[in-house]
Amino acid sequence: MSDIVLAIILGIVEGLTEFLPVSSTAHLLVAQDMLGFHPPGDVFPIVIQLGAILAVVAVYWRKFWDVLVTLPSSAESRHFVLAVLVAFIPSAVAGLLLHGFIKQVLFAPGIALPVIATTLILGGIFILIFERIAPVPRHLDADRLPLSKAFQIGLCQILAIVPGVSRSGATILGGEMLGVERKAAAAFTFYLAVPTMLGATVLDLYKNRDVLDAAASTDILIGFVVAFLVAWVVVRGFVAFVGKYGLKPFAWYRIAAGIAILVALALGAA
Repeated sequence: MSDIVLAIILGIVEGLTEFLPVSSTAHLLVAQDMLGFHPPGDVFPIVIQLGAILAVVAVYWRKFWDVLVTLPSSAESRHFVLAVLVAFIPSAVAGLLLHGFIKQVLFAPGIALPVIATTLILGGIFILIFERIAPVPRHLDADRLPLSKAFQIGLCQILAIVPGVSRSGATILGGEMLGVERKAAAAFTFYLAVPTMLGATVLDLYKNRDVLDAAASTDILIGFVVAFLVAWVVVRGFVAFVGKYGLKPFAWYRIAAGIAILVALALGAA
């Protein structure tokens, strides 16, 4: 297959999985490995994730616009922005400090896939346990979370540094355990995704600026657009789905996917 076709396939994978608690990074790495698609600098996954993130802006554009225009006069708008920034700080600091370790160790060939398989399985188990023991929610509005809760959700997001740990899964489940209603936690996860993935994209592009060429940029652009379109559809229905069914369906999928990867690795080594 041509690189353009591969970029389209990976864009679809990214768009489908970015906001589901199944780890889009894990799915992209596995898909790239299966398809033999390894773009220069390995920035392709992180940049097309930004395409999916921009789908959030498209879906919630009215919310973001209202906050922007009322920021000088509205205490609620200022609180909303501050809550998102407070939640963003932990992962921003961790990402800057651990960027080299993440790329060189956790994403190293021979290490990434076993780590992904293990974290997929463990994450699925944790979802099943924590969804059962989550406290009765006390915070029902994603726009008005206390700053302390926003910061704690931001701490949960740090876990997504490890391949296979879903960013949305960590923040939604963490929010539930902190007393945030599930749909509110999902909505806040969308808000938090915007600065988080924008920062990650800028950092990775800067770190890999010397290895990007026109061909790689074309592949990234195609994957970016496809991821945006697919994620736009997912975002529009995700909060309602999670509110109705919870995260358990994704937990069983994670466990099955992790086992399948371990079996494939074992057969490949045999």
